[in-house]
This record gives sequence, structure tokens and C-alpha cells, in this order.
Amino acid sequence: MAAFAVSLRKELLELWRTGRLLALAVVLLLFGFTSPLLAKFTPELIKMIPEGEQIAALIPEPTAQDAIGQYLKNLSQFGVILALLLAMGSVAQEKERGTAALMLVKPLPRWAFLAAKFAALALAFAGCLALAAAGAYAYTWLLFEPLDLLNWVTANGLLLLFLLVYLAVTLLCSALMRTTAAAGGLAFAALVALAIPSVAPQVARALPGRLVALAGSVMTGGGVAWTPVWVSLGLVGAALLGAWLGFRRQEL
Repeated sequence: MAAFAVSLRKELLELWRTGRLLALAVVLLLFGFTSPLLAKFTPELIKMIPEGEQIAALIPEPTAQDAIGQYLKNLSQFGVILALLLAMGSVAQEKERGTAALMLVKPLPRWAFLAAKFAALALAFAGCLALAAAGAYAYTWLLFEPLDLLNWVTANGLLLLFLLVYLAVTLLCSALMRTTAAAGGLAFAALVALAIPSVAPQVARALPGRLVALAGSVMTGGGVAWTPVWVSLGLVGAALLGAWLGFRRQEL
């Protein structure tokens, strides 16, 4: 575990020094702040375009639920893109540069090398998502009404798990491929493959994509359907196991 802790510290420092952590925080925080604003002022913006008054008259009065829906849509869509961009080079880039071989010459098990990378990215996303959630909560309170705090935390926990699935899958692709470009291409194909079964409603209810809808349901007083939660956790575990199995025998 000492090797894992040292490697995790190194990964977190690298995220900070390269500016990737700051970029992640800025993007997620931006969408956290602006989502309630967009929900509140979209009718006013529409009125500014030609014949916009007639269109705006058809739009219902914005509510806190509109702000929540805007937040979940923005964070889920752009969060997946950020997960792909940040994780696709996490292992492949080190193999390209030869730094992975240098790291593993030390008494650092390959499982700890991979686990530290995933843990660092997961912590980065968790921390930045917490900032975004705090910003969205504050602005929704100011513009609409206070949200139930426990439900808000639960909804963001589901959103975080949704993003962790894509982080783990992208890390798997990065561990299997020799170059960052190849890892990115494989990760994109994997994300498409995850989305295809969702066209079948019975299957979609068990897929990670369902977590975003569940987050919205929680905010309206609905309960949590546990099947997509367990499936998502299983996918994370399977992706990390696959990354280790594929990486442990690679020649670096």
C-alpha cells in the first residue's frame, strides 16, 4: 500500500502541475454556475430574437427542476468528454514516452500503477464535481428555491458514478493500447458500444446512462433503482480488472 500511496501522490501532483486539474475544475464549475442561469433566463434570451416574444410565450415559467435538468444534462455530457480526454493518455502516453518502464523498474506493482491513476482521476472528478454542485446549489437557491440537500448530494453521487464508468473504460483502453491516439479511438468506440443497447428500453434501465435520469428522479422525491448502480459498479470493477490483466504482461 505504501507504493500505491506514493504513486497516487505523484499522479495528483502531475494533474496539478500540468494544469489538467485546474482545467477540469474551471469547466465543471462553469457549467455548475451557468446551468441555473440558463434555465432562468432562456425565455428572456429568446425574446431578443426576431418574433421571439411569440416563442417565449409558449415556454412555461422556469422552475428549479429546469435548473436541475440543465445541470444534469451539461455535467453528464461534458463530463464524459472530459473523462475521455483526461484518461485516454493516462497509461498510453507513459508507454509512448518510456516513463512507464522507468516507474515500474522501482518496486511498484503494476496494479498499484493503474490503481493510482484511476484513484487520482476519480478524486479529481469528485472534488471538481463537488465544486460544481455547490455552485449550482447556490445559484438555484438564489434564482428559484432551496433544494433538498440530501437529495442533491445523492443525485451528484449518481452523476459521479456515471462519470467513473467512463473513466474506468477509458483507462482500460489506455492500458491496452500503445499510443494515446489509439487509446482515444478505442475509448470512443467503447462509449458508442455502451450507448447502443440503450435503444432497448428494458436494457436501458440497467445501463449507466440510467443514472443521470435517476439523479433527476431523486430530486423530485423518487427513489433510487439499484440495478443500474450495481451494473455501473460492476463495469468499473471489470474495466479495472481488464486493464490490469492486459497491462501486467505487456513489454514496456
